[in-house]
Amino acid sequence: MRTDPTDNGGLFIGRRPGTAPVRYRETPKRKLGARRLMDEVLSASILGIMVLVAGSFWGPIPMAWLWIGGQIKYHADSIILSIGVAFLGMILTLLAGLSLLKRLDGFWILVRRAAGYDQRSGMIGPIFAVAAVVGVTLFTIWFLVIEGPGPTAAPRN
Repeated sequence: MRTDPTDNGGLFIGRRPGTAPVRYRETPKRKLGARRLMDEVLSASILGIMVLVAGSFWGPIPMAWLWIGGQIKYHADSIILSIGVAFLGMILTLLAGLSLLKRLDGFWILVRRAAGYDQRSGMIGPIFAVAAVVGVTLFTIWFLVIEGPGPTAAPRN
């Protein structure tokens, strides 16, 4: 009797459709020649696109939606509408970006396996972590060094 939760998707009554563990075929054989080179170039370009998408979460996407919110405030003179549109647009764009990253990550795994690598896990976690560290570091440098909080107790002229 199979009642181990790891064996049946967490349910004691049987496995739900789509919860089976992934079973890979045999280890792919390393190819030689132009096909392998093309697969490696394609996987590197997919990785580059993933880096650009993850990096855009920490600058271009929020700045674009804040600019759109500012334009709404300027034309409609409604702060609630401008904040609501900027926040909703930012959240939806970030979710779409995460969805795109997940799909690209799965495609990257397939391309790497086609090139002959025993690739079983993706790069979405490390790419997102590095993008977060770089984004927070750049924002901190911008905030503290370039823009600066400014002195609050300085005498006024």
